[in-house]
Amino acid sequence: MRESFPISDHCDGRSFFNPGGRAGTRGLLQVLRWRMRGGRITWMRPPPDPSFPPPPLDVPPGHAAISHINHASFLIRFPGVVVLTDPIFSQRCSPVSWAGPQRARPPGIPLDDLPRPDVVVLSHNHYDHMDLPSLRELRRRHAPRFITTLGNGRALAREGIQATELDWWQDAEHGPLRITATPARHFAARTPFDRNRTLWAGFMLRAGGGQVLFAGDSAAGSHWADIAARLGPPDVALLPIGAYEPRWFMAAAHMNPAEAVEAHRMLRARRSIGMHFGTFQLTDEAIDAPLEALAAARQQARLPPAIFTTHGFGETRLYELGAPTRIDAGVWPQEGPEPK
Repeated sequence: MRESFPISDHCDGRSFFNPGGRAGTRGLLQVLRWRMRGGRITWMRPPPDPSFPPPPLDVPPGHAAISHINHASFLIRFPGVVVLTDPIFSQRCSPVSWAGPQRARPPGIPLDDLPRPDVVVLSHNHYDHMDLPSLRELRRRHAPRFITTLGNGRALAREGIQATELDWWQDAEHGPLRITATPARHFAARTPFDRNRTLWAGFMLRAGGGQVLFAGDSAAGSHWADIAARLGPPDVALLPIGAYEPRWFMAAAHMNPAEAVEAHRMLRARRSIGMHFGTFQLTDEAIDAPLEALAAARQQARLPPAIFTTHGFGETRLYELGAPTRIDAGVWPQEGPEPK
């Protein structure tokens, strides 16, 4: 029996769609056209990533320690609560273990070294964001609370994982943490037969006197301004900057770095961190292209590098929350100077 959802401005009761219409979904013919045209740059295996100190056991009041694991997986430690976003530790993001996109580098924090998360948020059901082997192991080891979007609870329940489902703008609370699902421009599918039967979203995470936006996957759009207007600017926004070429095909679902810089501006974020790059080759651009394009987009926007940055894989930095007159972020445990 197919699950039915409330009819809204982004759901007709059976399928979900993006703000302002159904753009974001590409048909089979377009997929074939993309793959047959070639143009994919083969990723070279990157050199070993540097080693970073482990995430802190505690953070000062009014701060968040943000650790980049890989892809869209971050460990965010607020005072009194730890959040893990879209965890993927598998070798492939695929329905099978023997085929599909294979990781180019190991997780910056191995699963064996991961501090216990209190909450795991899952933005949507794509294999690079809802990795069931990783989720099963996290449930077995840590038994965190799982928060996801409408429609994903059934697939998770089959794995023995009970999850809280949220629609856009709905809230859930866990101790000192409030989680609000935020709109995104994307799509959902795990098979050829379940297109847009589940919802996609980002999450505003509020704790410690401030808020961090985990954007999930998204194309460009006016929803960034809507998020800031409704929930206020984030202290830190985690924004995707990879998997964007070719633009004729990917623009409907993924931002490029220049669009991510514009999203930062529309959100009025104090700081932004780029994500969704350098782990799995999902599209045509080179492995280092997102970082180069982000540097160019920052320069074009006259944006200091410290304001829209990226972390090393496994790197933790400390961010001040809720203090709009001062912007601090440094490699944990020391805070760096204000950007000039």
